[in-house]
Amino acid sequence: MRHRRNTLKLGRTSQHRDSMLANLVGSLIRHERVRTTVARAKAARPVAEKLVTLGKKGTLHHRRQAIAALHETDLVHKLFAEIAPRFKDRAGGYTRILKLGPRFGDAAPIALLEWVVRPLPEAEIEVAGTKEKVKAVKDAKPTKPAKVEKKK
Repeated sequence: MRHRRNTLKLGRTSQHRDSMLANLVGSLIRHERVRTTVARAKAARPVAEKLVTLGKKGTLHHRRQAIAALHETDLVHKLFAEIAPRFKDRAGGYTRILKLGPRFGDAAPIALLEWVVRPLPEAEIEVAGTKEKVKAVKDAKPTKPAKVEKKK
């Protein structure tokens, strides 16, 4: 029986799996969202959430633990400086998985792994003849889609 055996093996050795998940979470930190298979997204979610928890604690020891997991210091800096402060009032559930449908080549189920709170893209506005990039709102809040009424 597989009681309390929660590791998704993904058909890889443990070293390959750890490296792949570190790269996937690194891409999530760098690009704010990642398009991947559903199985990989479900495997990467706990890794990403644990790293955000380390970032929220913010000590040198936690920074070194994050470097050991990600292998890139610039990503750890972005995690601690930009991403973790967004979630200071949230007790967990930092990522979401949105299912996109089957992949064209092999029909593997594809998903989008992204942060629940993401900053809005910068808008370029013209002020007194100079173009400046300004954020409209500091952080985007998660919103629910509008309900659509069905016609009978």
